[in-house]
Amino acid sequence: MATYIMTGGASGIGAATRNLLTEQGNTVVTLDIRDADFLADLGDGQQRQDAIDALKQAYPRIDGLITCAGVASHFPDPGKILAINYFGTRMIVEGLADTIAPGGRIVAISSNSAPMCHNEALVAALLDNDPEKAQELAAASNGHDCYAGSKQAVARWMRQVAPDFARRGIAFNAVAPGYIETPMTAAVAQSPEYGEAIKAFVASIPIGRAGQPEDVARLIHFLLSPAAGFIAGSLIYCDGAHDALMRPDGLF
Repeated sequence: MATYIMTGGASGIGAATRNLLTEQGNTVVTLDIRDADFLADLGDGQQRQDAIDALKQAYPRIDGLITCAGVASHFPDPGKILAINYFGTRMIVEGLADTIAPGGRIVAISSNSAPMCHNEALVAALLDNDPEKAQELAAASNGHDCYAGSKQAVARWMRQVAPDFARRGIAFNAVAPGYIETPMTAAVAQSPEYGEAIKAFVASIPIGRAGQPEDVARLIHFLLSPAAGFIAGSLIYCDGAHDALMRPDGLF
């Protein structure tokens, strides 16, 4: 059986993924701000580093890494959306990369909102690994752009580094969920700023329903499995054809 480290395992997609993997006898070590094996605020650089150090000591060899931790567009601090969703993902992957055995897997969570950010300067600051510039741009932006931008940067960074990981025998992919019913998305749907837009967004999903955490968990499970051995560097949508509806000519 395999040993995985996962961020964001307390609820939603992370919890569903943890449950699916552990039911099959795997070990899933969680890192989150609460209800986890290792506690850390992934929006804080020092706490991220402390968590990486502790995880490397406790689990010097793992089979895979899943980065589910994230916050949505309604989060009150736009800069921290970037810090958790992008810098948290990147630092954890980079920090734990050497512990992943050849043949291992990395799955990052992006979003089908990723193409909806058109603030290229913001995404560029993230990809340049420049937190100060990103924070400056976040202060002049809004929650939606910061959320979508962070998820776009996750997908683009994955594409940039996936070939190097593949040469080391590690398949790195990202999943782009659409609207999934989780505590996080429920909070967005209930917010005065985004509530009506979310209702319309859900009503337009071609498959006729909102996604469930288990829908994404099953895709993550597949990407971790031997059956996905030749899939690397891919962004895979799990959104009921929503991105295809919104961007019929989009390939990424």
